[in-house]
Amino acid sequence: MIAALLSVVVLFTPESGVPSSPPGTDKVVHTLLFALLAFTGLYAKIPHILPLLVIYAGVSEVLQQLVTPLHRSGDVLDALVDVVGIGLGWATATWWTRSRRRGPRTTR
Repeated sequence: MIAALLSVVVLFTPESGVPSSPPGTDKVVHTLLFALLAFTGLYAKIPHILPLLVIYAGVSEVLQQLVTPLHRSGDVLDALVDVVGIGLGWATATWWTRSRRRGPRTTR
C-alpha cells in the first residue's frame, strides 16, 4: 500500500514540485520505484501483478502527458525503464523467496 501511494506521489507530482537533479536521476527513480512495486506486489501475492505493473507504467506516462495541470511530459523511455524495474523487482523477489526456503546457512 505504501509503495503504491509512493508511486502516485512520484509519478503524478506537478512539474513545479519535482526537485531539480542531475540528468538521468529520473530514470534511476523510475527503475527503483517499479522494482519496489514489483517486489512488494509479489511478496503480497497480488495476482497478475507483473502485467498490471507493465500496464501502469504505460498508462502513467500517458496521463503525465495528457493531464494539463501536471505540466509534465510522458516519456516512452521512462516506461521502458519502468519495465526494467519490474524485472529487477521480480528477480529480487525470486531470489528472496528461494533464499528463505533454503533456510539459514550453517558453516562447519
